[in-house]
Amino acid sequence: MPIMIFMTRYYNSPIHPRRIVSVPNNLFTIFLLSLSVMLAVFAGSCKKEVLTSGGDILPSGDFVTLSSIDTLSVFSYTRYTDSTRTDKPSFSYLGQLSDPYFGTTTAGFVSQIRLNSKWDPRPFTVDSMKLVLHVLSNSGAASDAVHTLNISEIDDQIFTDSAYYSISPIRTNGFKMNNIVLPAMRSDTINNIELPLPGNGVELGQWLTRDTTMLFYNNNKPDFRSYFKGFYFQLTPGSDPFMFSLSLVYNLTTYYNYFVLFIHYDDGTNQQYSFILDAKNLNAAFNVYKHDYTTATLGDKMEHRNTSYIDTLSYLQSLNGVYTKVTLPGLEKIKKDALLGKIAVNKARLVVPVHFTPTGTTPYISTSVPSQLVLRYQAVSTGIKYPVTDYLLGYPTPDQTHNFFDGKLDSIAKVYNFNIPAFIQSYLDDATGDVKPELEIYQGPGTRDVILEANKSKTPVKFEFTYTKF
Repeated sequence: MPIMIFMTRYYNSPIHPRRIVSVPNNLFTIFLLSLSVMLAVFAGSCKKEVLTSGGDILPSGDFVTLSSIDTLSVFSYTRYTDSTRTDKPSFSYLGQLSDPYFGTTTAGFVSQIRLNSKWDPRPFTVDSMKLVLHVLSNSGAASDAVHTLNISEIDDQIFTDSAYYSISPIRTNGFKMNNIVLPAMRSDTINNIELPLPGNGVELGQWLTRDTTMLFYNNNKPDFRSYFKGFYFQLTPGSDPFMFSLSLVYNLTTYYNYFVLFIHYDDGTNQQYSFILDAKNLNAAFNVYKHDYTTATLGDKMEHRNTSYIDTLSYLQSLNGVYTKVTLPGLEKIKKDALLGKIAVNKARLVVPVHFTPTGTTPYISTSVPSQLVLRYQAVSTGIKYPVTDYLLGYPTPDQTHNFFDGKLDSIAKVYNFNIPAFIQSYLDDATGDVKPELEIYQGPGTRDVILEANKSKTPVKFEFTYTKF
């Protein structure tokens, strides 16, 4: 007997549901699926019509276009300026660093000292004097080598409102204290140290107090600052390089770095005075840095610094050493393109990869390179360098981490990310020519160096740029 279509609901199947599913129900399911597809196509067609309908009536300026570019050309160069302004330092450094790529760096500082209290004019005798220092960080502390501090009196008065540089000439007058031996220090913590001075410090105490009529302060006539100009601090490292840092800025609670003078009066009473480095009333001070790239044992001894050589690497050094300059010529082309019209920057991020190979002495990138870097630009009209505006957005935060700007090391991706839409917008809007599409990467305090990928390396610097065109 022929099987008619209405009889298919009774086809031979051991599964019960199949025996009761008829063709009409299947047709209904197919119909629903077809209807859904048709509605989706129709909705897409309607959306397209909404976007285009009437487009020939409205002026073109009423439309915006969102564009994203990640292929703009970026070039990196190594730069160096041996004379950088270093007065009013937040941190000062003493000692020497040695790096196979960067050579030898030597650091010292010059500072006035300030008497902490009014001098008692009674007759007295100097008993002793010592130096107290609050060491914030150090490198090479694990070495058994002996490191010695040398202190010399400067012969020229310095002033808080004057500019001083890393290579400013320093004249001394002959009074000095050499070979002050530093104690052993731990490298993973703050070290508070007390240093006995040569001859128990009696000679220094007598020298400072040889004319007690000058132990006062007055901005209108010669005072202690003209009588005793200040000290030049230097460190002679032992067989291994060693460097430590301290702060010359008053911390609002107490003094940390000072000389202590112990005296007794003729009546037998004792007294002590402090001559302070991190005084509340700011001392004039500046840092001294010297970089010798000829002692490098790897790389090219920075021979391409301050040239237009397109290297696969660029360099960034601590203590005002070499730094990386980044140029964005592709951005300049966009600014000059009259057809683009007005541009609003949505995203602008500079991604700078780190060139890092783990070694036995530096196994982790997070402990080998700076934790955060900063970008600055140079105003054409004045030559003054400023941090990019983005660095200051939301600053200061409670932890002062500059979260929007970023600049922090991504130790997993091995890159530094810099968000700079405000700077890019200011460049595009600038009609004076005072801002160029050029940036400098530098670091603040610290003694870590870093090598960056650049130009035609396998992972070059990348500029991610998204904008809206009006």
